Amino acid sequence: MQRLTATLALWAGLIAGAQAVEPITLGLNYPRSGSYKEEGLAQMRGALLAIDELNAKGGVLGRPLRLSSLDSGSQPEKAVRNVDKLADEGAVMLFGGASSAVAIAAGKRAQERGLLYFGTLTYSNDTTGKDGQRYMFRECNSAWMSARALGQELTKSQPNKRYFYITADYTWGTTSESSLRATTNTQDGSQHPGLKVPFPGARMSDYRGALQQAAASKAEVLVLVLFGKELVNAMGIADQLGLTKRMQIVAPNLTQSIVEQAGPSLMQGVIGTEPWTWQVPEREGSARGKAFVSAFTQRYDIYPASSAASAYSIVYQWADAVQRSKSLDSETLIKALEGHSYSLLKGEQQWRAFDHQNVQSVYVVKVKSRDEVMKGAKHQDYFDILHQLDGPHAAPSLAEWQAERREAGQPPTLQ
Repeated sequence: MQRLTATLALWAGLIAGAQAVEPITLGLNYPRSGSYKEEGLAQMRGALLAIDELNAKGGVLGRPLRLSSLDSGSQPEKAVRNVDKLADEGAVMLFGGASSAVAIAAGKRAQERGLLYFGTLTYSNDTTGKDGQRYMFRECNSAWMSARALGQELTKSQPNKRYFYITADYTWGTTSESSLRATTNTQDGSQHPGLKVPFPGARMSDYRGALQQAAASKAEVLVLVLFGKELVNAMGIADQLGLTKRMQIVAPNLTQSIVEQAGPSLMQGVIGTEPWTWQVPEREGSARGKAFVSAFTQRYDIYPASSAASAYSIVYQWADAVQRSKSLDSETLIKALEGHSYSLLKGEQQWRAFDHQNVQSVYVVKVKSRDEVMKGAKHQDYFDILHQLDGPHAAPSLAEWQAERREAGQPPTLQ
């Protein structure tokens, strides 16, 4: 009896000790309201799946992970306040976002608080370019990487065409437009005009006015440098004006969520880029990627979008760096991440040392017709992959990056 009592006491002590292990908090700074809220929801789902999987394997450094999240509303000022709240709560790293203005502002504040910040959807060149800094790592591709891939495809499929650009007036929009103009040789504004629309806060009248000017032009290619709900709204007006039938519409960055919001009938034929789609693991023979698609689909009954894959990958890559370095210290993790190559949900990727850009393949995609989409089991097979550009050929070189930094008056190394 005494032996049994002692054994029970021992087990009780072990259980109490296990329960006393303090969890490691990860902070998700994401949009669950505003124009990009669908992208935010996908990030939350991907992050939760990764955390649950890691916890099922014993956590990180023997401690369970927990997620704390705050809504940025895609507003930089709010995102910065979130950084302070999450840091005060004890978060050891931060990630998320679907606006480059948010990622840049929040990343700078995270650096001040000594925390790494991983950008999920932040395509502006500035994120790892002129505004790049040591505590910021970008998981997705840059605007320049999208433009290089897209430029190759458009030069082949739309040679010598006139372009018209309608662009969200903030860092992602302006760097996306300038990059695509460079790779399609459409820098001449008199031949290839463009208009800016406010972000955030554009009204339907802003889109209508810009699209009416596009309709009155001689353009054959309409580039909508818009994202999320803004792109959905613009596409509705473009369809009303008959532009979806007479112009090739290009949206530099497409996502599964955007097509779902607008509907494949409206988005049919639109060309853009994605850093990942749920078809990519099958295409590239990625066993780990296929397992992610299966687990995500079983859990949420939908296929994962690229933003879900980005958040999932960030959690796993941060955890891997912690396990390899056996540390939660930001400076130690920077060294563990810089130059690290890996394969997770597709082919090889690398956290490049000099700019902390994730170098990876970029895919040029075209939205399928509604009839094709409806043939799929979950009616979510939205994209044909037209072209793939490998990461080293897509990303700017060290010389190009340093030239961009010099032009902006920034030092030639991350600070």
